[in-house]
Amino acid sequence: MKLRPRALSALLVSAAVAVIAAAGLGATALTAQATPDSGAVHLGMDHSAVAALASGDDPDGDGYIPAVPQVTGVTPSWNNPPDRYFHEFQANCAVSRTAPDDPIVYAGRPGASHDHTFMGNTTTNAFSTTASLSGGGTACNAVGDLSGYWMPTLYNGSQKVLPTGPQVIYYKTGVTDYTSVRPFPKGLRFVVGSPTQTAAEFRGHRGWVEGWECGDSFKNTEFPTDCPAGTQLNIRMQSPSCWDGKSLDTPDHKAHMAYPVVKPGNNDNVCPAGHPVAVPMVEFKMAFPVSGDMSQVRLSSGSGHSFHYDFFNAWDDRTLNAMVEHCIKGGLQCNARGYDESHPGAGAVLGPDYRLP
Repeated sequence: MKLRPRALSALLVSAAVAVIAAAGLGATALTAQATPDSGAVHLGMDHSAVAALASGDDPDGDGYIPAVPQVTGVTPSWNNPPDRYFHEFQANCAVSRTAPDDPIVYAGRPGASHDHTFMGNTTTNAFSTTASLSGGGTACNAVGDLSGYWMPTLYNGSQKVLPTGPQVIYYKTGVTDYTSVRPFPKGLRFVVGSPTQTAAEFRGHRGWVEGWECGDSFKNTEFPTDCPAGTQLNIRMQSPSCWDGKSLDTPDHKAHMAYPVVKPGNNDNVCPAGHPVAVPMVEFKMAFPVSGDMSQVRLSSGSGHSFHYDFFNAWDDRTLNAMVEHCIKGGLQCNARGYDESHPGAGAVLGPDYRLP
């Protein structure tokens, strides 16, 4: 097991700063860019301090992957459509493998990361690109979902604890105007949270929902000391849902994304001006089969507050568009087939084989 170092050498920090400077950014700009996700960055300790490498979708190695085409001329929507309690669908994806790889943060560097538990695409590795994922297989129920999802591996002592069966990954609206949500562009990727965030940063993260849960224990920043026998350890965490329309990735893997802001005068959530494109909010809802004495439970990235996750979009465009249109913009609570049991008359997006008809 490899742990991501909590402090980088002076040489690596210098290299990271050099890359940032080459892109026209100073250390102050770096901190500001990371703020939409998790607050101040500890330079030399976070993903953003890892020098980019020419590889895959980033042939010049500057850390920026431009969207082609870019989405321009969009202004954040302040519309308030008819109220619907749900605007979501599920992606049910099982674990495909574990490996010390991270094709976003350590692209092209196999073995450089702490161990990750990969879900969804069955080919995800350190060299994954948009094209390779699009040509791969999937452990998701929906055949068109070829995306890569990963998180730090959970251990109980020296034993890996892997989620059993398809896990629930929600695609929801994060803005009040759910009719303004657009599908992700192919190749969009980002990191939610950080392995080096403090306990306070984890607890105050915009993506925090209930923290670590088991039995009747909720809102835990660290793992509970004991979980009732036969229960599971659960966590939920939500991603930013506003995109700048320009980049599929940035050097810190966060600056191109932002959480919605609250519209002055009411509780409506709207995208900020610098990130005007509303996209689905991805919510991990993970269940780990571990209970009893939790004293030896840890993440490959460290303690419980180091939890974070990565998303790399490789959905089939037609399938994702159909799910977003029917479920999110349609105000439904859909399963992985795009079917809402409470509104059977609306029908399903996918057939019994989880494919578009």
